[in-house]
Amino acid sequence: MTSTEGRRVLIVGAGLAGSLLAVFLARAGWSVRIVERRHDPRERRFAVGRSINLAISARGIHALRRAGLEEPVMRAALRMYGRMIHPRQGEPHLHPYSTDPTRGINSVSRSALNLALLDAAAAEARVEILFDRRCTVVDPSNGTAEFVVNESTTTESYAADLIIGADGAFSAVRGSLQRLDRFDFSQSYLTHGYKEMHIPAVQSGTNTPFAMLPSALHIWPRGASMMIALPNPDGSFTCTLFWPWEPNPAAPHVPSFATVRTAAEARAVFERDYPDALALMPTMSEDFERNPAGAMATMRCSPWSAGGRVTLIGDAAHAVVPFYGQGANASFEDCEALVDALAAHTSVADALVAYEHARKANSNAIADMALANFVDMRDHSAQPSYARKKKFGHFLHRVFGNALEPEYDLVSFSTVPYAEAQARGRRNVGFMQWCVAIPLAIAWSALYWGLQRNACESTAQSLLLVTIGLVVISTLLRRGCHQSRPRP
Repeated sequence: MTSTEGRRVLIVGAGLAGSLLAVFLARAGWSVRIVERRHDPRERRFAVGRSINLAISARGIHALRRAGLEEPVMRAALRMYGRMIHPRQGEPHLHPYSTDPTRGINSVSRSALNLALLDAAAAEARVEILFDRRCTVVDPSNGTAEFVVNESTTTESYAADLIIGADGAFSAVRGSLQRLDRFDFSQSYLTHGYKEMHIPAVQSGTNTPFAMLPSALHIWPRGASMMIALPNPDGSFTCTLFWPWEPNPAAPHVPSFATVRTAAEARAVFERDYPDALALMPTMSEDFERNPAGAMATMRCSPWSAGGRVTLIGDAAHAVVPFYGQGANASFEDCEALVDALAAHTSVADALVAYEHARKANSNAIADMALANFVDMRDHSAQPSYARKKKFGHFLHRVFGNALEPEYDLVSFSTVPYAEAQARGRRNVGFMQWCVAIPLAIAWSALYWGLQRNACESTAQSLLLVTIGLVVISTLLRRGCHQSRPRP
């Protein structure tokens, strides 16, 4: 074990990852200083920032439990056991997340979670938190970071044995690393943006004070656009529109933030696309005009560390889109991996290498899976074939157990590394294709031999029929093999 006596760590950013990491490192013996650009949110008991509710699942709970924070954080969480699909026509229908009815993800307010983690960090004797300071530059060669005090020209410089950039997708720490040689960085913005809407609590109804079933994540999939709603403890729902930024000439019926600008235009879209939700949204017009549209991006970089004493964590290292509900969970896993690496290595530099090695492939995997899940939620989840596919996957899971555990279960209800969950999910898809293709092959073979024995059928007809069957089976097998093979 490494001795941390007298070691100093500077964490830039007091968000979710920075606050939890401060708790872990302080308890491991580090002297921790957190420096945050924003004003102290504890004064108003509200943390500003992105508004999309968080979905905390097994990975996040594992980290919170390790920090002794599971009970206070999860006390106000609402458990969701499946997706409630709201089709254009017909009644909503529930798609359970898992064959195990006890498995669910937890809707948590981002602001409430950030405040709880900040309170926990501030309660540690070895932690100092400074607000209203914007990081301007980090020097990995000597382990220093400079800050400008908000609304002034005063600058401050801090030195540490380890500097951690936990300052989000537009990280200033990463910005300094990007100036170094051989630092790779990419960002890819989603073609869609998001806007928050609101369904208030109600005074009567089946689910009072909730206007809808509170134990589900509600989705209005409309093909190329959608809306979702997550429950809050006060009985309200936080709704989020996901619309394209720009119109698509090939699909003029799809709303976009460029073409739907006024409350009247938005109301017309809601009356057409989300009529059941509109009936529950008395402030729809005000919400649409008041709340800004936000962008979503996938960001990747390499390496995560420099100079043997500066590293990145959470969104600063690997920002992902929110459609698998794993952004906070992945960041919390980063915290655990970094703490474990620092405990296992005498050298901070060696620990940072081990930490990145443990997390890089997994961060890439969840980024890819989140993008794929967006398409599933938006375009496929309302289709009958999607429900059949999910039911078939659950059936195979019940028959074969953990050998065919679905990708969603592996990601949301286990701590299996993301890269392994992705690979196993692809193998499952391949196996499902085989399960369809093999009975088809048997059926075609039986039909062929039956035709051969039937003298009234010509050989040419038999051969044509068998050829068509072989083409269908070959296509299914190729698709299955391709999807079961991990991407490079």
